[in-house]
Amino acid sequence: MAKLVINQSKVGNIQEVINICPFGAMEEKNGELLINAACKMCKLCVKKGPAGAIEYVEEEKAVIDKENWKGIAVYVDHIDGVIHPVTYELIGKAKELAGKINHPVYAVMMGSNITKEAQELLHYKVDKVFVYDQEKLARFIMEPYTAVFEDFVNRMKPTAILMGATPVGRQLAPRLAARLKTGLTADCTILDITEETDLVQIRPAFGGNIMAQILTPNHRPQMATVRYKVMDAPKRNEAEAGEIVECSIDTDKLTSKVEVLDIIAKEKEQFIEASEVLVVAGRGIKKEEDLQMIQELADLLGGQVACTRPVMEAGWLEAKRQVGLSGRTVRPKLIITCGVSGSVQFAAGMNNSEHIIAINKDENAPIFKTAHYGLVGDLYEIIPNLINQIKLSKGA
Repeated sequence: MAKLVINQSKVGNIQEVINICPFGAMEEKNGELLINAACKMCKLCVKKGPAGAIEYVEEEKAVIDKENWKGIAVYVDHIDGVIHPVTYELIGKAKELAGKINHPVYAVMMGSNITKEAQELLHYKVDKVFVYDQEKLARFIMEPYTAVFEDFVNRMKPTAILMGATPVGRQLAPRLAARLKTGLTADCTILDITEETDLVQIRPAFGGNIMAQILTPNHRPQMATVRYKVMDAPKRNEAEAGEIVECSIDTDKLTSKVEVLDIIAKEKEQFIEASEVLVVAGRGIKKEEDLQMIQELADLLGGQVACTRPVMEAGWLEAKRQVGLSGRTVRPKLIITCGVSGSVQFAAGMNNSEHIIAINKDENAPIFKTAHYGLVGDLYEIIPNLINQIKLSKGA
């Protein structure tokens, strides 16, 4: 990454130089000119400032000996030993990637009294499970968990690290990437790897209009987060394979400026990601009261109601029910979209569902390119009829 270097002796009138920047990225402190985080690297200050006062310096590319970095590591996301399903999905993807470059697969689990739970990972043919089982790791706290992960990276030097885009993963991944001075790609939907062990990280960008292909060829480890329900989880094997590696870290490194005073259990709720049947309300729903019709259909099918972004933004349903890149990624056995146009942003969040039924009066709606079955017509006629048919079937 390039940087700006200020030669204070050549600045002259500091206020005049500050006025050059259209972004307010310059300020005076203790009689010196400083550049703050608002800098866009437009180099206007270099061109219009006093000669030699500010220099634009290209940073030399780091030279990485890729042979020193072996293995693909998966962070084991868990709460009190209960492993989040996204971990198994990432293990499946890690095995696939590792097979292409003949690297081992590692799992990293940290917590307290978790050695027994870590044993479960051996049923998924992980080569090594590194377990940091210490009392101070009982709950997720940013600084200790980052220190532990850094210890693992220094110990094993994995070429890539995969983490779930969970509440913990979204906090831990960027902190670790900053600590290791490496890159991080969030919410990847496709992962691949080259013969040179460069991780190909693909994710939607610009509102889902393009698929960006991102590589980190000059830094290691390479890091990516992946949402739940995007990858395929491998089948559990009856026999165990691999080994548990018990690790520890100096307790002095597990200090934190945050003190957990109490933990209040949240009332359990079923998220749409876990539902096998979803009925999605789209822009074609005319008013909030009409969601009762969608709810009735979902209840009859034993599923949940979900929605698109316009319905959420109207305040008719909570954000946690939104399907799409800016909402939740789902993979139910059956999803019925009602009045959904089918934008790329929405489709990317549900296109791996087993069975997709689309109801829309516009036969040219993009959703029909994604759906397995399409019903062209007025949803206010189709859905009540569908509800009656299901009721008759249940009655029979």
